[in-house]
Amino acid sequence: MSTLESGSTKKRLPLIIVLLLVVVGLLGGAYYMAPRFEQEAPQIKLTPDTGSLGLGSIEIGVTDRGAGLKSVAATLTVGGTVHALASEQFPQPLPEKKITVALSSKLTGIKEGPAVLRISARDDSLWNFFKGNETVVEKSISIDMTPPTVELIADDRYVNFGGVGVIVYKSTPDTVTSGVRIGGYFFPGFPGQVKVHPDHFIALFAHPHNVPADAKAVLVATDQAGNTREMPLVYELKNVKYKKSTIPLSDNFLQKITPLLSDVGARQGTPKEVFIRINKGLRKENEDKIIAITRKSTASILWKGAFSQLSNSKVEANFADERTYTYDNEPIDTAFHLGYDLSVTKHYPVEAANSGNVAYADDLGIYGNVVILDHGLGLFTLYGHLSSIDVKVGDSITPRQIIGKTGETGLAGGDHLHYGVYLNGVAVLPVEWWDQKWITDNIEPKLEGKTGEAIAESQQSKAPRKAVRKRRR
Repeated sequence: MSTLESGSTKKRLPLIIVLLLVVVGLLGGAYYMAPRFEQEAPQIKLTPDTGSLGLGSIEIGVTDRGAGLKSVAATLTVGGTVHALASEQFPQPLPEKKITVALSSKLTGIKEGPAVLRISARDDSLWNFFKGNETVVEKSISIDMTPPTVELIADDRYVNFGGVGVIVYKSTPDTVTSGVRIGGYFFPGFPGQVKVHPDHFIALFAHPHNVPADAKAVLVATDQAGNTREMPLVYELKNVKYKKSTIPLSDNFLQKITPLLSDVGARQGTPKEVFIRINKGLRKENEDKIIAITRKSTASILWKGAFSQLSNSKVEANFADERTYTYDNEPIDTAFHLGYDLSVTKHYPVEAANSGNVAYADDLGIYGNVVILDHGLGLFTLYGHLSSIDVKVGDSITPRQIIGKTGETGLAGGDHLHYGVYLNGVAVLPVEWWDQKWITDNIEPKLEGKTGEAIAESQQSKAPRKAVRKRRR
């Protein structure tokens, strides 16, 4: 190689290095910036997703799996006029956002009729000439601000505190959900169960033992547009006095129940600490599961007549008994007993209280081996602490069919049956379901289609008349 060529190569070398560095820098920058140019648009979900809007509320749910959300807006166009429902800009990109719009405050002055709902969402991507990806949803809807109407056909004049009431009502065809609300609880109505009047609804509702006596039950009907009609229910609440009891805990009993905790680490600690973990944590977990199971009922009646108490049984503990547990003479925890404890002899055959379908048949923590029967219209019975289970989920059960045997599984101090009655997830007073007169007076006439007035007249005519002594002149 000549001296001239050698010098030329030396001069080009720094230039090549610079060019390589520039290329590497550009590639690195492109790799780093590529996510900022992603092309996946946001997704929009509307709840409820119906063809009409009313005085309820709607939830706008928006998600973006890429650069994140930058803005969300919603408008309603009625008669050529655009009304803003929501408009939000986000200083920092968000992966998701939910916006609840209370339409009652947004539809003031707007007339019922056709409208267009428009929802737009834009992300923080640099795609589309740095404007980002945008999703727009437009829906032709109708504005409906007229709530459904309800008519009470038959109600209850008296309801036991912790017990059940029954009403029959009718509502306009645009109703999508209806039932009775009291406190934080809701009890749905079921159509098609009233003879002669298949369009009438029947609703079994509770005045739960843990709801104040002065709480008001309300019949509620909501249409597709979210408009709601409410009607207060009037009844006299009959006081039921619930007991309080104290249960001392022994070391042997605490050792027996410790395995109920599946987490080995949770079994560590003092007997007091372990019991509280079972009585508070595991109890809540188990009761939440019972609530979930007993809120999914058959929409037709499966039982007939009065429910039966376990034959030859003695009631050892009552419903809503407030228990205080003591250890070494020290109160350490409390709980409500949500059923009856029934005892006969060890491993006594357990009979189904009435006809129904098996909704659950397995272990359930503090309740041990459990069978739960669905009787329809939101009504369930629970059989706990069983030593054995003789049925499986889905089985159709006849009255007094043997479903298992009594035992002392779970948080049981001795062999017995824990018997509970649940209505749409709420534990209710079992004893009234054993009373044929209560069912004859409160449920059967309503299923037959009788009005409240007709039921009251029939009960008055059956009431024994007091002897009238004639006054001598």
